[in-house]
Amino acid sequence: MTSSASKSPGAALAGLLSFVLVVGGASGLLHEWLGWIHFMGFVRFAVPDGYEVFGYVVMVAVGLAVGAAGDALTGRGRRR
Repeated sequence: MTSSASKSPGAALAGLLSFVLVVGGASGLLHEWLGWIHFMGFVRFAVPDGYEVFGYVVMVAVGLAVGAAGDALTGRGRRR
């Protein structure tokens, strides 16, 4: 059995959410600091006006926490 087959739906959803938050937050930070285009522009609607940098940093931190939680869910299924 492969490792992807043993992944629970909750862990897969956490991985997807983690990816969107981390990449979206990093893309927003790059846009704010360097003026690059938004790679994932829809995340700008999740951040209030005037708090863009803080909001994107929080988005990256929450994404990392969700990813760690999803990894813990996957690790729990492998233990015997």
